[in-house]
Amino acid sequence: MRILSGIQPSGALHIGNYFGMMRPAIELQAKGEAFYFIADYHSMTSLFDAAERRKNTLDVALDFLACGLDPKRAVFFKQSDVPEVCELSWLLSTLTPMGLLQRAHSFKDKADKGIPVNHALFAYPVLMAADILIYDSNIVPVGQDQKQHVEMTRDIASKFNEQYGQTFVIPEPQIREAVAKVPGIDGEKMSKSYGNTIEIFGDEKALRKKIMAIKMDSRQPADPKPDADQNLAIQLLKVINAGTGQEFEEKLRAGGLGYGDLKKKLFEVYWEYFATARAKRAELAANPDYVNKVLGEGAMKARAKAMEVLKRARKASGLE
Repeated sequence: MRILSGIQPSGALHIGNYFGMMRPAIELQAKGEAFYFIADYHSMTSLFDAAERRKNTLDVALDFLACGLDPKRAVFFKQSDVPEVCELSWLLSTLTPMGLLQRAHSFKDKADKGIPVNHALFAYPVLMAADILIYDSNIVPVGQDQKQHVEMTRDIASKFNEQYGQTFVIPEPQIREAVAKVPGIDGEKMSKSYGNTIEIFGDEKALRKKIMAIKMDSRQPADPKPDADQNLAIQLLKVINAGTGQEFEEKLRAGGLGYGDLKKKLFEVYWEYFATARAKRAELAANPDYVNKVLGEGAMKARAKAMEVLKRARKASGLE
């Protein structure tokens, strides 16, 4: 079983990235042949600063390794170190209906929010399909918001197979329903695009301030809150530590718990959860040669597989 997942270096990684994609991917690396990549091509749809992309790419590598990715168990690499994926994207695009792309949630959501969109964002699902198909991936662990892209990949692969003969493995999405949508500090889905994130790593003082600034209603601490499960801080607590989240939901529901104390608890639980990873990240940051070596070796392994699959697709479609 081959597992495939990727993450964009478009900004500091946040707990939505961790619980939605990173932790499931790390757990799966012991259950199959894992291919995990830093999606620097995809980051070009929204990030246009070259120096920032280089920095973010290294930061993503540090973050993922610090959180538990094991290069002895997983192939870890930069997307752009496997240029074959771009050629496969073109082959797939010739059979991808416009209507399919127009229905993509990621494109529509950003356009509806007034975020500038470009052709690359519109064609994002085709490149994602190439990312998945070029490694003969069986399982793609994703958040609920990315499930549609895996379904689109299945559609695109099926069209290619129908047109040119059996060429691609049809992948399956694997969704962690319990943390399918991690809310941001404004209640919307946590996303770098929306500026509502809680970073995995960062300055303690700034992160504490961000969490303490989460807006609450005007009810007093003594007031019972029967809708405690709708409280944003409770929802975030449940994502990080389900038991503590449930305990504080009951306290909030009964009355007597102030919002300030609730947010302090949220920060404490969050900060403690990533304590070991923070120490590991500091060690890795002091040894960038090791990190680059991991990415280089991963790229060699990934590219060998990609060339094999691309050759198969080229031959099937009459390019060879």
